[in-house]
Amino acid sequence: MKLNEVRLRCPDSFRAVALALVLSLAFPAATAQHIRQDADGRVVPELSGVRLSPQEQIKLGQKTAAEVYKQMPVLSDSSPVSSFVQRMGARLVEKAPGTRWPFEFHVIAQKEINAFALPGGPIFVNLGSIQAADEDELAGVMAHEISHVVLQHTARDAGKQQTTQTLGALGAIIAGVVLGNGMAGNLASGAIQLGAGAISMSYSRSDESEADLLGAQIMYDAGYNPYALAEFFQKLAQQGGSGGVQFLSDHPNPGNRAENVRKAIQRFPQKSYPRKDSAEFVAMKRTADSMQAYTAQQIANHKGPWNLAAGGANSTPTSATTEFIDTVSYEQVRPSSSWSQFRQSGLAFDYPANWELSSYQGGILVAPPAGVSSNGAIAYGLSIRATKSGSTSGNLRELASELAGDIVKGNPGMKILGGPNRLQVNGAEAIAYDLVGNSPVRASRGRKDMLRERDWLVTVPREDGSIVALIFTAPNRDYAEMKQTFQTMLRSFQVQ
Repeated sequence: MKLNEVRLRCPDSFRAVALALVLSLAFPAATAQHIRQDADGRVVPELSGVRLSPQEQIKLGQKTAAEVYKQMPVLSDSSPVSSFVQRMGARLVEKAPGTRWPFEFHVIAQKEINAFALPGGPIFVNLGSIQAADEDELAGVMAHEISHVVLQHTARDAGKQQTTQTLGALGAIIAGVVLGNGMAGNLASGAIQLGAGAISMSYSRSDESEADLLGAQIMYDAGYNPYALAEFFQKLAQQGGSGGVQFLSDHPNPGNRAENVRKAIQRFPQKSYPRKDSAEFVAMKRTADSMQAYTAQQIANHKGPWNLAAGGANSTPTSATTEFIDTVSYEQVRPSSSWSQFRQSGLAFDYPANWELSSYQGGILVAPPAGVSSNGAIAYGLSIRATKSGSTSGNLRELASELAGDIVKGNPGMKILGGPNRLQVNGAEAIAYDLVGNSPVRASRGRKDMLRERDWLVTVPREDGSIVALIFTAPNRDYAEMKQTFQTMLRSFQVQ
């Protein structure tokens, strides 16, 4: 099943997003150190002095990411380039210390070499960065951005002067003065700002040094060459006006990056790193190099929505072609008898310990690795998305019906099998639908026909009036056995 066609709406206004952005960026990174190294040389985050809670940072990042989508040419999550970046991001995040942020990774079809992280986990990488980097260098850029989120650099204390500037900018926004010309261009440049540069996402040299050291450690643990990060930054500095200026203006040089990384890593056990890019990266890079990338000025001048196809830019939207999973058996996806727990962002649930948890199109995906295709088609697992009612009444039954209809429309061959059904999820009333459709799993190797699948849609209300949609998926042949696991997961599900 594909979820990119499901219209889970969050109708926040531009002004509300800008206001939230100001409130969060009122506390830019200070110059104090936010890391320490233990006896083994491992980087340990020091997170005192953070003025925003993780929940506030996540909420802010999600709202700002929605605004980025409105104004920037963001590739579809089903694009082969986006899919690769998401898989690389998941591999790196697995080695990140501290809070388990709901990271998500997206690609912007922009020519300039750049990347930026929003509070709470959304990370955007420019297509130009992918076109310019090798595999380890791209991993370095992403590990660096992941580190900014882990170290919560945008949620640190600020001095009295910055707070005063923020209050002035906030007053201007309330008066409707700031929201005119600057936002699109500043988003296009990658340095998210409001007004005349009063508040920005720029980092201090201290922040950059910390992100380098933690990013290098994450790369080392994930099996990438940690020195590639510093080498890529040096390459950009040598290129100057060919693209590096934009990246380095938002990521100021803290000094001798290569030497600092070398000193941090030399205390770790020595290991060798692959000298060549993986075949998967080479295939993705070939696709990325063929795509159109827009300059910052072209993006700033663009009017109206961006029409991006699943595979690239500057084309009419099309439904992404489902990628088949040629062979997968129940043994490959069988849930383990041990369980892991997710407790974050007002959500809590248990899931099989041998399944993986990752960000997925603005939500959460919990699935066995063999149960998801490389372009994001889900054969086995649970996807979780948050939305708000599109109806004036906000009636849970009406919204559940609307969501079920959207899923059916977005997935050819799917239909509603049963529902609406009322049930209780930890004392809260929920509405469920049973759906049947086409699975991405082939009936057998080499055949073009697909297995049929079952989908169990459960909509659960939250205290703030929003809705959480859970979609449990498995092929018909395995659904009865998998349903027991799905029911156990649902019984553990809690929302706030």
